[in-house]
Amino acid sequence: MKKGFLINMLALLVAFQGLVAKTTNEAKPIYSSYTGLVMAGYQGWFAAEGDDSNRGWYHYRGRGGVFEPGNTNVDFWPDIREYTKTYKSPFKFADGRDAYLYSPYDEESVDLHFKWMKEYGIDGVHMQRFVGEIKNPSGKRHFNKVLENALKAAKKYGRAISVMYDLSGCRGEDIALVEADWKELVKTFQLTDPSVNPTYLWHRGKPMMTIWGVGFNDRRRYTIADVDRLVDRLKSPEHNVSIMLGVPYYWSSLGRDTEPSAALHTLIKKADIVMPWAVGRYNSETFKPSVVADDIAWCAANDVDYVPLVFAGFTWGNMHHDPKIYHQIPRLKGDFFWQQVVAAKQAGAKSLYIAMFDEIDEGTAIFKTANEKDTPLNGNEGLRFVGIEDDLPTDHYLWLAGQAGAWIRGNEGYGIKRPQR
Repeated sequence: MKKGFLINMLALLVAFQGLVAKTTNEAKPIYSSYTGLVMAGYQGWFAAEGDDSNRGWYHYRGRGGVFEPGNTNVDFWPDIREYTKTYKSPFKFADGRDAYLYSPYDEESVDLHFKWMKEYGIDGVHMQRFVGEIKNPSGKRHFNKVLENALKAAKKYGRAISVMYDLSGCRGEDIALVEADWKELVKTFQLTDPSVNPTYLWHRGKPMMTIWGVGFNDRRRYTIADVDRLVDRLKSPEHNVSIMLGVPYYWSSLGRDTEPSAALHTLIKKADIVMPWAVGRYNSETFKPSVVADDIAWCAANDVDYVPLVFAGFTWGNMHHDPKIYHQIPRLKGDFFWQQVVAAKQAGAKSLYIAMFDEIDEGTAIFKTANEKDTPLNGNEGLRFVGIEDDLPTDHYLWLAGQAGAWIRGNEGYGIKRPQR
């Protein structure tokens, strides 16, 4: 037998062994399905004067881009005792002490948030990515940095993470930016490579992303057809992603907050998951569990997975400069939140979306915020900051979200009554 033939055969054998090893050791995502997970939305849109974003008091500030007592968009004040990097704000406490805030542009702040997720049993977050923001360089730079921070922390603490595009404020021509941006994120951060981002969320065998804001009847400047074309592109072999659609609360009946078009149902059938936006749609007295049950029945009949949304409460008195709408939807010490969890569980939901982890603007935040008695002063026009009920620990809603996660994942010992620590 010729020497050259033996050398070629040996080379082929080595190459084959290498291919087998590569196939055998190929990395797989830790989170291969949303099913069984309780995840929150993560805004990450705040910035502080003095951080490296160069955006000033972004999203903290109020009318005219000014942040000062009597002029802010946030109703809650973060509990900043555990942050290692904070910024002195223009606000003071009644005793004259300066009030400080955090910035998610700082890696250490986002790291702390993911540490809390692990400690309290929250599976992870959907990173909000606002198309109106990434259209401009400063917004894109901001959200890329926050996403970079979050991907690092998600890997460190083993938390699920995915990208959620918010179409609010878009025009029809802006919708195409989603595809281009996703392609750029996949390349820049290697989102869909489990060896680089092992905790990036997959669903139905594909990396998952969310498109939020389709089918609302609030005169948006893009159409269901615009989003339909985008979904077709994203589900093509070029991208091959799993899609969760964020839709109006009354989507299945095409009522109330929903555009009355059968095209919405046609679009939803193309998606993998549907998530209705429940924030602001009801309070403890007007909540109807039957809506969740009807949604789940529709999804079961049309092979679409379903993720119900639950939220802790709602308030936006400072944003609207109106004290009458503080605690517009009361938290009731967590009873309202648990009421929604019970309805989801009893209807057969297998996962949850919590709105939101860090939104102190509209007071849906579940992360640690100050008790109402420990918030700064807010001018002399009757405005104030609201907060966690004074007789509760500042981590109460983090803890309660963790209990919801345990129940959804199958732990026993839970029921209609809110769990007690």
